[in-house]
Amino acid sequence: MSPVPAADAPVSADAVPDALEAEALWVMRETAGAFRNPVLMYSIGKDSTVLLHLARKAFYPAPIPFPLLHIDSTWEFQEMYAHRDRVVAELGAQLIVGTNEEGIAEGVTPLTHGVQEYTRIMRTVPLLQSLDAGRFDAAIGGGRRDEERSRAKERIFSLREPGHRWEPRKQRPEFWRTPNTSLNEGQTMRVFPISNWTELDVWRYIRREQIPVVDLYFAKEREVVERRGALLLLDDDRMPLEPGEVPMRRKVRFRTLGCYPLTAGVESDAETIDDLVYEMETTKISERAGRLIDGEKGDSMEAKKKFGYF
Repeated sequence: MSPVPAADAPVSADAVPDALEAEALWVMRETAGAFRNPVLMYSIGKDSTVLLHLARKAFYPAPIPFPLLHIDSTWEFQEMYAHRDRVVAELGAQLIVGTNEEGIAEGVTPLTHGVQEYTRIMRTVPLLQSLDAGRFDAAIGGGRRDEERSRAKERIFSLREPGHRWEPRKQRPEFWRTPNTSLNEGQTMRVFPISNWTELDVWRYIRREQIPVVDLYFAKEREVVERRGALLLLDDDRMPLEPGEVPMRRKVRFRTLGCYPLTAGVESDAETIDDLVYEMETTKISERAGRLIDGEKGDSMEAKKKFGYF
């Protein structure tokens, strides 16, 4: 991990606006002070990697005052697991891994149960189980309002009703530095410190802070298969080829990370962080275009979120 920069460290010309970082650091500290038992969601992607760095920075030189929670479907890219274990070991952080063991025993996979049902069983169910088992009253996540329209409805401090239900119409007014963090019986809070950031802000911040990220974000020749228009990485031998499919080498990278059979790569020449930032500055392709879990209906993400999906 890169060292945490001093408060007076020089800022590059293309840095994330200081106000965004200041807001995120304040949210981290407010969460630690306002809630009894927070947890930081660590999905190993770029957004949660930035969250982890911000948490280090917010409390430095003290350790991060809450554990990390990774909801593991067991179908993540192998490079993600390696990166997770390396980062956690370097930080000496407490990592909780939430997995639906019943789903695994029943043979639930992204190849057998359909995208929506698989996501519910292997993502949402273990998330809720883990939050309940740890009695966490606040879960810090890397959601950003620019990702898609249901996330745009989230507050930075986003209330969840009993059962972790999200009711968009019951969200509290949001004012700078005056959050209503009180909870009634059964309520919890989802907290989004980088809610106001864009994807480009995230990558510029990663470049500025020299934060290590999973190598899958950078373009290189990889063995993929084209399936229904999506370029899927053949990450291990659990994903069988369909009739007529032939593995091929393509220079691809991934805009977002998740379960490898449900996450499509994009052809790209962005091999370095500078290349990647330039691509972000000039591309118009949606960040979530490669996330097959978002489903076909425009309201599918919002429907999942109402039942607890992050």
